[in-house]
Amino acid sequence: MKQKLRIAVADDDEQMRSYYRQILTDIGHEVIAAAENGQELVDGCRENRPDLVITDIQMPDVDGISAVIEICREEPLPVILVSAYHDENLLQRAALECILAYLIKPIKRHNLETAITLAMQRFRQFQSLHQEANDLRQALEDRKVIEKAKGIMMKRAMLDEPTAFRRLQKLASDKNLKLVALALQIVTADEAFK
Repeated sequence: MKQKLRIAVADDDEQMRSYYRQILTDIGHEVIAAAENGQELVDGCRENRPDLVITDIQMPDVDGISAVIEICREEPLPVILVSAYHDENLLQRAALECILAYLIKPIKRHNLETAITLAMQRFRQFQSLHQEANDLRQALEDRKVIEKAKGIMMKRAMLDEPTAFRRLQKLASDKNLKLVALALQIVTADEAFK
């Protein structure tokens, strides 16, 4: 069973907004915001926190791409762009990480369903990759702190590297601390005595 998504839509044409409300409800989703311009879309996304955004590009005041840039600056969301035109300049502007599909009007139900499915799958993949990259960055930072603490232990207690590391591990275990938390305490204390 597919997930019921909370979707924000934007189009300056009332008939398109009605079409989205009808077709998205028919395929099992909920339209939580239906904006007629980019600023309304930004405000609607801030207020309602949708799972997916479907927006026209050409709208008065703030266009769809500018609105998406602002929305995704605050919180990444999967986005499907819609246009009545196939325009290379628009495609270049649309090459943002959060824009995961581009549909040309008129939009048929099966094209919209396919775009939604692919956009959500790709978004989950991107989120997973971002989390993995963040975890790796954090592990590297933790490793640097542990290495620094080990160096302090080697210097202050005149220990070789394996012994200093084992002592750090034992002390962390005895104090019921993560190794990186203990290492941070050692580094902080060492800086205080300099």
